Amino acid sequence: MSNASFANVVIMTEHNGRLVTVASVDEAVDFLLQSWPTQKSRKFNSARQACLDALEGKQSVKAARSAFVAAAKEADILVKERTLSAPRKSR
Repeated sequence: MSNASFANVVIMTEHNGRLVTVASVDEAVDFLLQSWPTQKSRKFNSARQACLDALEGKQSVKAARSAFVAAAKEADILVKERTLSAPRKSR
């Protein structure tokens, strides 16, 4: 499974407080491996493994995204997490 998209996660980077939008498992892996701004933790390791497993089809995209969001929250770099909401009913 490659480039499995998910609802956007906005992250604050160390580079001049720049915001980065992560919208797929591939982007999450790239951010985890190349740009993670804080010390690596258990949640970081879980997110990295969940994302790598999702790329191999061993884990769901939803689980990979959840693990990535949990690691970003712990690192205090999560700015916004877009969730998919149910469509509104028209009256």
